[in-house]
Amino acid sequence: MAKILTVFTPAYNRAYCLHECYESLVRQTCQDFVWMVIDDGSTDNTRELVAGWIAEKKIEIQYFWQENQGMHGAHNSAYELIETELNVCIDSDDSMPEDAVEKIISFWRKHGSEKVSGIVGLDVYKNGEVIGTKLPEAVETSTLFDLYSKHGVTGDKKLVYRTELTKYYPYPVFENEKYVGLAYKYYKLDEDFELLILNEPLCIVEYLPDGSSLNMLRQYRKNPRGFAFYRVELMKLPFVSTSYKFRQAIHYVSSSILMRNRSFLKEAPSKLLTLLAMPLGMMLYVYVLVKS
Repeated sequence: MAKILTVFTPAYNRAYCLHECYESLVRQTCQDFVWMVIDDGSTDNTRELVAGWIAEKKIEIQYFWQENQGMHGAHNSAYELIETELNVCIDSDDSMPEDAVEKIISFWRKHGSEKVSGIVGLDVYKNGEVIGTKLPEAVETSTLFDLYSKHGVTGDKKLVYRTELTKYYPYPVFENEKYVGLAYKYYKLDEDFELLILNEPLCIVEYLPDGSSLNMLRQYRKNPRGFAFYRVELMKLPFVSTSYKFRQAIHYVSSSILMRNRSFLKEAPSKLLTLLAMPLGMMLYVYVLVKS
């Protein structure tokens, strides 16, 4: 019988912590999943480590190596390779509560359909504390964007998507850059689908010092084309407010200056907002240079 869920993990030189993710998957009360490791060009012993786990045959593991492309490039590869109905990303420094897979699959079997894009659940710290806020109790489905903008949700949340849909909207890979905001794909899917809300912990998160979340200013400076693309796409979304577009325009201006793109105003989807955002965008550019 074909498995329903792929848990995929992008890994770049994370052999020192990847065992926690693996051990949490071995402990799952439901084994109806595949663990896919996308090795994004690691130079440590990640390959050998995963090979040892494959040999143990405790869970089904698929391993793929690629030249380093960054998190979004690893996501692209995973979405091309995954064959199960559902998928969820568990980062290399994260793990899953032992009943998380069981909760995902039982909830999907009861409520899932082609009318929704997937499930949104909770991320928690190791002590069980929910990151940010819980999801709204009175709402059964919502877009990811509306959860944050209309329902007041804060903090990272765990997304389980239908694989058929995650094959759409691949992230662009820019030469010599390693970052594009992952939410680009999620907000594009929001245009057509809502997510089922599951107010249960699906992922245990640890923000490590070498993780992208804690190095965002440095990422911002090193990946201006990726950030500019992301801001342009957010400005194009049909369901966002003018004030939201203006905030994206500020970041677009800053990233465009960083990449020395003199045509950014002509290329902007909202030219008037971008023009108005230029003074603040220039200030942000200076801030990034000073702080990163």
